[in-house]
Amino acid sequence: MDLLSNFLMDFVKQLQSPTLSFLIGGMLIAAFGSQLQIPESIVKIIVFMLLTKIGLTGGIAIRNSNLTEMILPAAFSALVGILIVFIARFTLAKLPKVRTVDALATGGLFGAVSGSTMAAALTLLEEQNINYEAWAGALYPFMDIPALVTAIVVANLYLNHKKRREAEYASKQEFFGEQQDNRVKIWPIVKESLQGPALSAMLLGLALGLFANPESVYKGFYDPAFRGLLSILMLVMGMEAWSRLGELRKVAHWYVVYSIVAPFVHGLIAFGLGMVAHYATGFSLGGVVVLAVIAASSSDISGPPTLRAGIPSANPSAYIGASTAIGTPIAIGFCIPFFLGLAQTLGAQ
Repeated sequence: MDLLSNFLMDFVKQLQSPTLSFLIGGMLIAAFGSQLQIPESIVKIIVFMLLTKIGLTGGIAIRNSNLTEMILPAAFSALVGILIVFIARFTLAKLPKVRTVDALATGGLFGAVSGSTMAAALTLLEEQNINYEAWAGALYPFMDIPALVTAIVVANLYLNHKKRREAEYASKQEFFGEQQDNRVKIWPIVKESLQGPALSAMLLGLALGLFANPESVYKGFYDPAFRGLLSILMLVMGMEAWSRLGELRKVAHWYVVYSIVAPFVHGLIAFGLGMVAHYATGFSLGGVVVLAVIAASSSDISGPPTLRAGIPSANPSAYIGASTAIGTPIAIGFCIPFFLGLAQTLGAQ
């Protein structure tokens, strides 16, 4: 009983943190019809600086640490990203009025990673004085890319199979010609993911931290500005989440249920695998929280355009609405405090 009460107290305390307060504040002012707007160009600069800082932190840490420590967490990250897509394929896609391609696109977006959610988690870990590996942020691409690639490949295989069944009357020659034209190419998907603004910024910071000596600019500029910039981004995301709620009215209500439940399910799977790494290799509890949070998050920057290009027949109102309107606020507002509280409870035992 004491463990439960301590967990609930920590949960409420974390909801009052500056990061989560700005997210809730953004949703509230949008609900009251505020005309406040943050220019998109400023938001892009903020995202670039936040993810570059995370990349720099990871690069500097990797340069000064043993790379073998990353192997198991990185492998688990990729596994979770792929698994999330198949969970959507065999749960969400089976529900009434949910198209399979829409479910796969939604699974891909929820399997991909939100840089802003990860940044919020790292900030809260520091506020709670919970230690984590500085390279934990570098797990981002290991989960993000496999999820997007899996979603697009499985969706196209499904569509090709559907076309073959509908074209059974065609001649064998025409059939093979159509099959060749519809072949799924994986490298363009990976390339587009790597060239996305979010992943590009983080990988740039990672490379600079790994191969250069950016400590002076890191300590003098990126690190001090991080929390202030993150609070502005949380405010923007809160307002955007509220504005996106209307999009979910256009699709099946099952997306609302999925958006609420999936972040916790995905995060718990990653948390469990993280605990395996914790006992096997000494992966910190803070690192376990980071792994769980990036699994609970859904991509809000690079994922949507990648899925639009890779699965053009999927309905953006379904997967983007589910992610931005509900999935991201749930991940930031509830999953981060939940997994932080869970880690603190386990650490106190």
